[in-house]
Amino acid sequence: MTKDLLVIISSGEEAVDKALTGMMYALNVKKSKWLDDVNVIFFGPSERMIAKADPNSQVGIYLKQLMEQGITPIACRAIAEKENLSNNLSGLGLNVEYVGHIISSYIKKDYQVLTF
Repeated sequence: MTKDLLVIISSGEEAVDKALTGMMYALNVKKSKWLDDVNVIFFGPSERMIAKADPNSQVGIYLKQLMEQGITPIACRAIAEKENLSNNLSGLGLNVEYVGHIISSYIKKDYQVLTF
């Protein structure tokens, strides 16, 4: 049975509540130690949402709390470069990397994958 979680957040501003749900769940998994490991990847529209977020908004607050709990989110480099978001996202503390192989490696390690 898997004890590890990968949360992929692809919802953006048009579905901010869905994205916030994923961020909140990942945060609670980490804080409550419900699973051994939790990682977060922002993909697609969520990258624009994060890049534009006010630090005092719910998105900004959850992002800060994730990092305070030791989760360093990853943003997809291909999308970030296409939309000129790389510097902004890395400036916020996200790792900006090509995520296809990263997602695949988590799947190979039997991580449970949830997408929001």
